[in-house]
Amino acid sequence: MKHGKHTKKTNRTYIGGQAVLEGVMMRGKTAMATAVRDPRGKIQVESERLVPPEKRSRFLRLPLVRGVVSFVSSLVVGNKVLLRSAAVAEEDDETPSKAEKWLAEKHKIDLSGIFNFISVLLGILLAVALFVALPQWLTGLTNLSRTEHGGILFNLAEGGIRIGIFIMYLVLISLVPSLKRVFMCHGAEHKTITAYERGLELNVENVRGCSRLHDRCGTTFLFLVMIVSILVFSLANSLIGGRLYVGNKKADAIIRFCFKLLLLPIVAGVSYEILRALSKTDSKIMTIFKAPGLLLQLLTTRNPEDGMIECAIAAFNRVLLMDEDPSVPETSFAVAGEMSKLLAATKKRFARANIDGEEAEWIFALTLGIQKSAVASEERLLKSEQVREILDMADERLTGRPLWYIVGNTDFYGYELNVDERVLIPRPETEGLTRLALSSAESGDKILDLCTGSGAIAIALKKEGDKKNLNLQVTACDISEGALEVAKGNAEKCKADVKFVQSDLFSRVRGRFNLIVSNPPYIPTDVIPTLEREVKDHEPHLALDGGADGLDFYRRIANEAGKYMEKGGSLLLEVGIDEAQAVARLFKYCDYSMILKDDFGVDRYVKIVF
Repeated sequence: MKHGKHTKKTNRTYIGGQAVLEGVMMRGKTAMATAVRDPRGKIQVESERLVPPEKRSRFLRLPLVRGVVSFVSSLVVGNKVLLRSAAVAEEDDETPSKAEKWLAEKHKIDLSGIFNFISVLLGILLAVALFVALPQWLTGLTNLSRTEHGGILFNLAEGGIRIGIFIMYLVLISLVPSLKRVFMCHGAEHKTITAYERGLELNVENVRGCSRLHDRCGTTFLFLVMIVSILVFSLANSLIGGRLYVGNKKADAIIRFCFKLLLLPIVAGVSYEILRALSKTDSKIMTIFKAPGLLLQLLTTRNPEDGMIECAIAAFNRVLLMDEDPSVPETSFAVAGEMSKLLAATKKRFARANIDGEEAEWIFALTLGIQKSAVASEERLLKSEQVREILDMADERLTGRPLWYIVGNTDFYGYELNVDERVLIPRPETEGLTRLALSSAESGDKILDLCTGSGAIAIALKKEGDKKNLNLQVTACDISEGALEVAKGNAEKCKADVKFVQSDLFSRVRGRFNLIVSNPPYIPTDVIPTLEREVKDHEPHLALDGGADGLDFYRRIANEAGKYMEKGGSLLLEVGIDEAQAVARLFKYCDYSMILKDDFGVDRYVKIVF
């Protein structure tokens, strides 16, 4: 397929965009995404959810009104993403001043919001000065001001001057090196949208071959504003304006200026509807009306670099994905900023993915080296490197990978243990099992930990026993070679003298023990697919699957444990919910068994005495 300018559109899209510093912003119905290449060469994507059109007030969706809303929104949002893109592209990571820290930490003042407001205000004032006040003043220097009082000839002359100023303005800013690159990103935006509308696969080669001109461009909108303003100002002047003039040149000029300002929303609304109508047709006749705006885009767009196209594609695909799937999370730039804002945004992203907000606090605590309890109340300005680390962890967590695998370690009974996908993440219930084992242990006892996994139980028993001078002899076994590697590493890390054996339960275990403790696999096979994705997709099924009813390992332990137990010894088992009674019945030959509850009142442990 050829990529020529005149290829007919096959996929009309509602997605529009804006060039930013070293990147592109794309905006759809329910989401907006900005992709920027940072100084390290990495494309960062920031995305957020928007209120869909159908959920907005009916009044705001009315013809003419929606154009004004769109124009104002574009000004505010556009300036915001420009400032955000600059923070990424330039990566200013200087230490904040004392004043910045004081405002952020003590008074919760949003400096970025203030800067955005000021820059939008200055932009509006500059636009009014250049394209309203200056054309009127220059036209006022002619004899038309004395005879027409702002009539059709006056407005035609003023409109011509306004268009001339606009073109001159575009020519001059195109000479600024940094803005040349923005115009190149503008070209990347147009080419990407065009490629999609032609049904092309979005890759650099296809996008590069498309036209950099597009009929929904903001440049075309601004040109339409200038044309429509001539008609609206002339019509309004003939109907109302003439009655307002007082015959004093200066006073009439002020009245005319204020009158135009009041009419600007109408001009914007009408221009928006015209642009909307023109963009919906490929009629050759309508091309005549599109032509002036398209020609002006030759000034505001440039052929982009491939890296800019990659940014445009990244932003477009993100918006497309978020519009199609409401569950897709928002993303943020890794730039310096206030801790409280980033925490709130991270919790919001986690909430949408049904992840507990406490996990966000853990990420901040671990990254910044502070207490988790202090995260919610502490305020500080974070550097971009800190933000990047937090966001990387949050992004990985949103894939479903458990937090403690991402961190690489977790706490168990006060000991830091390394964990990864080779072992289960130790749970609080297993700490309860460890407490029961310690309460049963006596000096010199030989203890066996069946299905040790990360080695959590065995290590805790040995270390706590040493604190009490119990001289416990602890052996731990597991069928998984990978799990034993993790367990041995943890024992070395904690300086715990534990003997490890690779064994399928008792198959390679030698000797007898005073205490056997085990947290074996106990999840019924058909239940595993229903578990949380963090568990079913990431934790080892070998350590989860307990057979059809979840009791396979308990049956084997019941049949074999007696051969390895000293007279009067105890067996402590952790069991699944509603499994305690069934497990206890498997040990009919033993002296007695008892069911014990965990900290939440659940029948969680079975103790058997031989």
